[in-house]
Amino acid sequence: MYPEAVESLREQGGTDGTGAFDEHGRVPHGSSDDPWVLDFSANTNPCVPDGVPRVYQSALATARRYPSDDYCAFRAAASEVVDCEAHDVIPTAGGLAAIRLTLQTTVESGDSVLVPAPSFGEYAREVRLQDADPVFVDHGAVLDTDPADHALVIVCNPNNPTGETRDADRLRAFAQRCRDEGTTLLVDEAFLGFTDEPTIAGHPGVVVARSLTKLYGLPGLRVGYAVATGSHRDRLDTARTAWSMGEPAAAVGTHCLRDEAFVAATRERVVTERERMATELSDRFRVFPSNAPFLLLELAAGDSVDAVLRTVREHDIAIRDARSFRGLDSHVRVAVRMPDENQRLLSVLDG
Repeated sequence: MYPEAVESLREQGGTDGTGAFDEHGRVPHGSSDDPWVLDFSANTNPCVPDGVPRVYQSALATARRYPSDDYCAFRAAASEVVDCEAHDVIPTAGGLAAIRLTLQTTVESGDSVLVPAPSFGEYAREVRLQDADPVFVDHGAVLDTDPADHALVIVCNPNNPTGETRDADRLRAFAQRCRDEGTTLLVDEAFLGFTDEPTIAGHPGVVVARSLTKLYGLPGLRVGYAVATGSHRDRLDTARTAWSMGEPAAAVGTHCLRDEAFVAATRERVVTERERMATELSDRFRVFPSNAPFLLLELAAGDSVDAVLRTVREHDIAIRDARSFRGLDSHVRVAVRMPDENQRLLSVLDG
């Protein structure tokens, strides 16, 4: 981008540097675009539901027309997954789009937002992009905080990168405290589909963000949704971008959401492989308990994160450098993939 164009964008955002373009940089994430690398750095399902190429190809033929902006089929399929009214599903281009939309419609300049840490790095960035202030709290203590005087509280369930889920009863009780204080609760359930834990979607005062990226192995398709009720729902649906998903994305998303057998098989595989990996890795690392399709590993004293990353890379494997998460300085994160792939990783880390 030419310097004058950058300056123009800054001017549109205001003289104080906030708004459309400011000093907040990109957040580092996992994933490798090298086709020869076995990627354990991104927590996406290595499998996709049967029929995805066929559905995509069929829908591509309609992409020369604008999609229907009501997304009735997609909303209906998503509502069955989270047991809510189809009307309360807000289609978005991925889970992060649902998170940004929630912040845009809830948070104002100068507001305070409770953000878990360590957790998904985009939360704090998105808060700052609204010219609001992230107040960090230990991810395990979020439900013990006082939501008063905060515009919004964020909970990641299961938490990324640690992997634990929140107790459903405690989460609902906390949601009620937030509602009593007039504080919006945003629950990111990007990985909850890998578990049999109940969603909090549909609870008054709560916005749930969900993604098809992880569970259905389609990060490049950008399909997700928010779920909200009442005035939260109305604001989200009014503010969302028109044609917020392309027709191929909506069609594939609808198809995936209806494949219950695929989800059941994925959950069974992840639980089995995660337990096996945790057992074997515990000889070298402190392995954090996880309900998610990944494991957070803390290196022993004297071990080097750079050395571990270099070792696996020499074997054409990528794992996540977890030092980019707040408060983690001697950690890596590994995804749970297929059994033979997991064994390949274990052999390198045990070596």
